[in-house]
Amino acid sequence: MGRWILAIDLGNGGPKVAVVDLHDQLLAVSVRAVSVKIGLDGTATQDANEWWKETLQGAREAIVTSNVNPQDMHAVAITGQWGSTVPVDSKGIPVGEVLLWSDTRGERYMREIIGGPISYQGFAPHRVIPWIRKTGGGPTPSGADPTGHSMVLQREMKATHDRASFLLEPIDYLGMRFTGKAGATPASMILSWITDNRIGKPMQYDAGLVRKAHRDPAKLPPLLSTGSILGTILPDVAESLGVPTNVPVICGIPDLHSAVIGSGAVEPFDTHVTISTTAWIGARVPFKKTDILHSIASVPGLDKNYPVVANNHETGGSALRWLIENVFTGEGYEGALARAQTAPAGSEGVIFTPWLNGERSPIDDKKVRASFLNMSLRTDESMMIRAVMEGVAFNSRWLFDSYEKFLGRKPATVRIIGGGAQSDLWCQMHAYALNRPVERPANPRDAQLKGAASWARICLGEISLREAGDQTKVADTFLPDGPDAKIYADLYQEYRGLYTVLKKTHHRLGKITN
Repeated sequence: MGRWILAIDLGNGGPKVAVVDLHDQLLAVSVRAVSVKIGLDGTATQDANEWWKETLQGAREAIVTSNVNPQDMHAVAITGQWGSTVPVDSKGIPVGEVLLWSDTRGERYMREIIGGPISYQGFAPHRVIPWIRKTGGGPTPSGADPTGHSMVLQREMKATHDRASFLLEPIDYLGMRFTGKAGATPASMILSWITDNRIGKPMQYDAGLVRKAHRDPAKLPPLLSTGSILGTILPDVAESLGVPTNVPVICGIPDLHSAVIGSGAVEPFDTHVTISTTAWIGARVPFKKTDILHSIASVPGLDKNYPVVANNHETGGSALRWLIENVFTGEGYEGALARAQTAPAGSEGVIFTPWLNGERSPIDDKKVRASFLNMSLRTDESMMIRAVMEGVAFNSRWLFDSYEKFLGRKPATVRIIGGGAQSDLWCQMHAYALNRPVERPANPRDAQLKGAASWARICLGEISLREAGDQTKVADTFLPDGPDAKIYADLYQEYRGLYTVLKKTHHRLGKITN
């Protein structure tokens, strides 16, 4: 069957592993689940050993299912979550739990790094300006990033911190397990905010920012150019998979970057929205810029001249999964979608705010929480399911308003990818909410896997970024001028003011119960 690429997307729910041929075709996909620990104190952790075990099992399963010749393996491509911290020893073996991007235990230490007597949303201007000028962002006051994680490890888990040779991002951890080599890139280190990200500046850690972040420079992985070949597969890993040892492993890229390629929206300002566990809106842009008030920044991209717009909803498709797994437990995913189809557009005025884990963009507030509003005795299961889906779409529009101002232009169309994009109903809701035609590529759930595989070929010099984008074909288009357009426009006008109305209540309730 010819040469093929092993593509891995390490999401919050676990790794997806695919065999992708050199014609951008998915030959097999294995989806593996992993556990997560969530605590009232802000704890959010996973086991990186479980990640690795499930990644290898998924790879073996995909190779067998695809019926490819293992000896024809062409490359390993890695993408996935970012902003999490994996403490590992000199061989890449975990010495403690993963502190996830949603772990907020570091909040208690962030005032000494980014706060001060005069602050706005936890940022003291005199402290945050040097970060923004060089990096485009800065550590979050919530502590839910590698800076906060490092502080927790130093102050509360000193034994783990001392045992660790490196504190790695998840994609860099997988790269080290495959090759035995530690390495990171400006793209993978975005949320550490310790590289000078100004266009044309040398690629290196900024010693001043490392000090400001209270990071131990000895535990930072070597910094490589985005798109570098990290190494080749270790003999024991190759033997486990039945593949050659001379296969190149490409430095991993965040799912933000692989989504650009996998959506096909690769030209500057071409926009995609992703509805995965979390959700975001992104594009390549020819400038470095920061909107600190709405947590939007252009960050190191796929090349030196075009950063990628970064922002993030804490809860995207996981809002629907939460409802199915914790409230309507008798419903599977497909059953829930079918129920939503039976409810009227607008769910008879029921609105859901999907802030189950707080929010990051367009406001950074870890204390705000989700709510159902305007329920009545007529509200039934189908309306609640539909309201959750509509709430995710309205939340995308809330961010889209700030995103358009950041771009300085209005995108004519939007590509949509991620697991949520498999639903025609959800795609149509986004077309109404965003008031834009929404284009869906084929296999939207696996767009990042295909994007990672194409990125490997770009890095190996086999195709260009434009050629990779051209491989993605639009399968469906959802228009914003349908019969329910006015309902969604009117409901969004109500939705956009809900954060201001509810935030103080959520903050007070959090203090009472915690």
